[in-house]
Amino acid sequence: MHVSRSQIVVRGLTNCCPNCGGRTLFKTGKLFEVNKDCPACGLKIERANDEGFFLGSMSLNYGVTLVVFLVPVMLLAYFDVIGLTAAIVLAGVGSILFPALFYRSSRSWWLMNYYLVLPHHLPANRPPLEAQQDENI
Repeated sequence: MHVSRSQIVVRGLTNCCPNCGGRTLFKTGKLFEVNKDCPACGLKIERANDEGFFLGSMSLNYGVTLVVFLVPVMLLAYFDVIGLTAAIVLAGVGSILFPALFYRSSRSWWLMNYYLVLPHHLPANRPPLEAQQDENI
């Protein structure tokens, strides 16, 4: 089964496994716990000794929080649409709540970005291995 880039984008935006499309990135009933492997297809989601996926999604979460939440609050305060005290309170509360609510999407979007650039790293897109061939691409 070949996974196209458009399928990777749709699966990333809907928090699904980039390889099989299953809703298996996160443990059932847990808000912040990521599965180590996809229960449906076995794709490694949480890689041992690879902080890049965590740091990348955290940076994405931070950037989206700034652009989507904090900059509009700052602009509303600058143009006197809301008061300065209200803006400070809103920014303080929002800078804690927004990243927590966006956590799942940021993890999924980071996986989406990785496999969008390197789609041949998905197990579904790998050619069959020949004898004595290393699975690392």
